[in-house]
Amino acid sequence: MRHTRLDVGLPALGQPFSWAIKADLTRSHLLFTAHGPVRPDGTLHTGEVTEQARLTFANLRQALAAAGGSLADVAQVLIYMTDVADMAAIDAVYREFFTEPYPNRSSAGVAALVVPGMKLEIVAYAVVPAHTDRIDPN
Repeated sequence: MRHTRLDVGLPALGQPFSWAIKADLTRSHLLFTAHGPVRPDGTLHTGEVTEQARLTFANLRQALAAAGGSLADVAQVLIYMTDVADMAAIDAVYREFFTEPYPNRSSAGVAALVVPGMKLEIVAYAVVPAHTDRIDPN
């Protein structure tokens, strides 16, 4: 499978991952992308879970737009949270970004995420139209 890293306009964090990877298909692309509450300056928001979720899903929307897609193209979302009691708050924000039919979703409570204070991280899988986007040659 040939894949390309996309320039989604978010800062490099010095870790071994890409904000979004596009797998080339005939008339569409699979998009694999993971996000957390990263601000445009590269710092992480470690405050209230609702604001972390809002920033995380906004980053997902930005990555999809860079690939020529939208939130409507998302087929599956995986949500990792450090406190399952936050699920209701995360769901409320999720509904601000997604409408029915909702993407397939799995949610899991985890002991911790890499950055202290980070309360959620998401992984999303989308099928986006095949056309020109902002390719990062690195």
